[in-house]
Parts: sequence; structure tokens; C-alpha cells
Amino acid sequence: MIYVSSDHRGFELKNYLVSELSSKGVKIVDLGPKDMNPNDDYPDYAKLVAEEIQENPENRGILICANGVGISIAANKFKGVRAALSWDPKHAESSRTDDDANILVLPAEYMTKEEALEIAQKWLITGFSGEEKYIKRLEKLEKLEEK
Repeated sequence: MIYVSSDHRGFELKNYLVSELSSKGVKIVDLGPKDMNPNDDYPDYAKLVAEEIQENPENRGILICANGVGISIAANKFKGVRAALSWDPKHAESSRTDDDANILVLPAEYMTKEEALEIAQKWLITGFSGEEKYIKRLEKLEKLEEK
């Protein structure tokens, strides 16, 4: 299952990705917003996806805001969440293989819809490599979360 959300500046891209990915058979849960509201805030929507990932760590999420930074920061406040801001397919792929990112973050105002779809598709088909050096690094991240 893929949980998807955005703030108002990512709203249009979120709706596009939900439609496109769903039409390709990806199981999507759209956590909102359902309507365009220029007064909404990215931390609220980051929280929705991050909590779903905490409760269902086998699933993944996609978050979208204007530049991707704020929503990444908010999502990464949650234990067990590894949100990665990506801007091209190769970068998105490495966020999965090397860092086992469980949330993809996209900067809506810095890419086309088509680029975002290509990045999301690459990220969704890529798994964690499981290499020992990356496992060791993830274990260190878990220890940092305990502080």
C-alpha cells in the first residue's frame, strides 16, 4: 500500500500521481487534502503519512510540497520514517537501494508532472539492496532515534 499526501502547493501533483499510479495498478490511499485550501500546512499532511508508515512499516508513502524540504523535515520527525527528497529517477532509486527510504518526497514546483511520475515509478519498483554496509548504517540511524 502506498499512502499519498501533500500540502496545497503539491495538491495538483498529488492528484495527478494518485490518478496515474492507480491506473497502473498501484494500491494508493489518498490521505488528502481532498480540496485545495491555501491555508493548509505541510506538517499536518506529513504526519498523516508518517503515522501510517509507523503503523504499517511494510508499506510506503509519497509526500509532496513546494520544494520538498519542509514536508521531509516534518516526516523525518517520526521514529522509523526515512523520508527522502528526490528529484530524478537515479536519485530516487538510490534512496531505496542504499537507505531503504520508506517515504518519497517530491518538490512540486521544481519538476513536471511527467518527471514526478517517472521518479515515483522508479522508486516504487526499487527494493532495498540489503547490503551489510547499508544495514549497519540503518542500525545506527535507529540508535539516533532513541536519543
